[in-house]
Amino acid sequence: MGVLNVTPDSFSDGGRFLDVDAAISHGLELHAGGADVVDVGGESTRPGADSVTVDTEIGRVVPGVAALVAQDVVVSVDTSKAEVAAAALDVGASIVNDVTALGDPAMVDLAAATGAGLVLMHMQGEPRTMQEDPRYEDVVEDVARYLEGAAASAIEAGVRRESICLDPGIGFGKSLGHNVDLLSLGVARIAQTGHPVLVGASRKSFIAGILGSIAPEERDPASAAAQVLAVASGASIIRSHNVVMALQTVRVADAIVRGL
Repeated sequence: MGVLNVTPDSFSDGGRFLDVDAAISHGLELHAGGADVVDVGGESTRPGADSVTVDTEIGRVVPGVAALVAQDVVVSVDTSKAEVAAAALDVGASIVNDVTALGDPAMVDLAAATGAGLVLMHMQGEPRTMQEDPRYEDVVEDVARYLEGAAASAIEAGVRRESICLDPGIGFGKSLGHNVDLLSLGVARIAQTGHPVLVGASRKSFIAGILGSIAPEERDPASAAAQVLAVASGASIIRSHNVVMALQTVRVADAIVRGL
């Protein structure tokens, strides 16, 4: 899954692809580089980010989604708002990537009615405050049980089980230790649910927590290390800014772990 942020303030590439033509061009580059899915988001969810209106978010994502779908690109929409998801699905998006795991009550009905793929991600709190003092009794079990509950609620509402993917939410209301625990133990635990697991560790700040001060755009090799270990633990989808590097590394990891 390639990352396409059409925002002015995302932590890694904010502002680079806010222009529609630039967004489309980058989405096509991600696709050409091997992304099976291009994930288009119009609202930054970095720590401290402010929310945007539904109309603003729709205006950012829909033109790019429509253009990419017209070029036979499989697109997911990265949004927590059912109205935005509906607008993107109307122009051809196939998947909703919901970082609030059905925080908008209308989202589950939309997913059930459309048959869209649904990514449910764990986040403690909300972007503006989630990194202030995240706490868990047992981060691996707490996150896994939360996601199991969200998936069960979606299935009960009519979403097909096979349409649901779970994401532990690396960097979303987690300390450095929480992120490391989720990558070392949590991915395997969540995979035990039987749902595919998506891991978005690309360029996240926990990398700087391990290596020291390092700019987001310089974190791709470290991201690849986390992605390889996630695949070895059972992850099925890797969400990455650098699709070419991620694809090469995780395909080798997958071949070693699961066989050619």
